Amino acid sequence: MKIKGVLVPIITPFTGGEVDFKSYEKLIKHYSKLGVTGFVPLATTGETPTLSDYEYEAILEKTIEYNENNLPIYVGFGGNNTEKMAKDIKMLEKYKIQGVLSVCPYYNRPDQRGIYEHFKKISEATPLDIILYNIPYRTGRNIENDTTRRLSELKNIVGIKDACGDFSQSSELLLNPPKDFSILTGEDAFFYSTLMLGGDGGILASAHLHTEKFIEIYKKVQDNDHLKAFEIWKTLANLIPLLFEEPNPAPIKYCLYKLGLINSQEIRLPLVQISETLARKIDKNL
Repeated sequence: MKIKGVLVPIITPFTGGEVDFKSYEKLIKHYSKLGVTGFVPLATTGETPTLSDYEYEAILEKTIEYNENNLPIYVGFGGNNTEKMAKDIKMLEKYKIQGVLSVCPYYNRPDQRGIYEHFKKISEATPLDIILYNIPYRTGRNIENDTTRRLSELKNIVGIKDACGDFSQSSELLLNPPKDFSILTGEDAFFYSTLMLGGDGGILASAHLHTEKFIEIYKKVQDNDHLKAFEIWKTLANLIPLLFEEPNPAPIKYCLYKLGLINSQEIRLPLVQISETLARKIDKNL
């Protein structure tokens, strides 16, 4: 089954320097009731680089415990040490998850051959489904479409979160998609355009807010009611850029705190809470 719809790369709430599991449970149950397709915990939006190994496993365990509707869970699992990742992914197999979201190796900047061999090695090490994550402005390397197509031929590489930042590249992949392979946008502002070009949905940080509208847009496009989908999309278009005006997930945490969904907008260094200027802009749109 292809992965379709709206998946939430869920934040990690903190209070007093500790993971706030009470708020986390509230978030999981809240989004489950709204009808999201699934969850992507422990990704960039979940501030994974600042989590300890203990916190990483504890959050994963709680995600499964709170996920009473048994929605698919794809865990953020990335790195640039291929051999270590091929070993560490075994730890995830003991959990009730569908698969992982795995970012292109960063910092050591492999070429396309190295990117292919990296994901091939991880694919061979696990039966878990793997969603590729292409986000060159974070990793310093782009997964080219030809490489994506080669990787799609591996049995458990099932999709891509496309945040390449190049709409021409995204369009070319959407117009010539690999068979039985999910193309999910990670560029929130491209969500409507991706659906119109035949994309399968999105893994969207901004879907923490107005979640029902994102889901309704997806449903309307599937029903060929594109005009209604566009009308709903226009109501979101002004807010989405504000959520990325300062580093993610600080603006989203601010919004969730204002809405009473988390107990604190606390974020871990090196990220900081949003500026008063941005807070005023968001308040006008929220």
